[in-house]
Formats: sequence, C-alpha cells, structure tokens
Amino acid sequence: MESPHEREQGLLLARIIANVEKLNESILVLNRTLQEINVQNMDVELVAQMFKNYQSNVLFNLEGESFSLSFINPVAASSILFYSWLTNKFTE
Repeated sequence: MESPHEREQGLLLARIIANVEKLNESILVLNRTLQEINVQNMDVELVAQMFKNYQSNVLFNLEGESFSLSFINPVAASSILFYSWLTNKFTE
C-alpha cells in the first residue's frame, strides 16, 4: 500500500516538473526575442560606427584646412555632413 507521504511527494514533484517545463519554454521564447533584438541592433551599431569614423575623418580634415574654422563646432559640422551623406546614400 502506498504511503500518503509518497503520494503527496509525487504530486508535488509532478507540479515542479510542469513548472520547470513552462519555465524552459519561457526562456526559449526570451532567447529568440533577444536574438531578434540583437540582429536589429546590428544595423544601429553599424550606423553608429560609420558616424564615428566619418566624424573622426571630418575632424582630421578640418584640422588640416589652412583657414580657421574656429567658429564652427566640429561635432555639429561633422553631424551635418554625415547626415547629408547618409541621406544621399540611401536615396540613390
């Protein structure tokens, strides 16, 4: 004859197993969602890196100019130039 404690432990174990299975499914969904977010962030990261490289190139070229551009904020100037370049690149 089965002990009442064994029966209760069996029921508790079944509940724990069911909850762990649900948790595993939720974690799989979370992992898929995070992978999708990472893929979408790759585009943002690429544009950010392009902007950083473009900005450093603009600043280098502005420093090499023979005339003074002290009245222009280099970050603002590079931002404007990058935006116009980016707009032209994706509208072609």
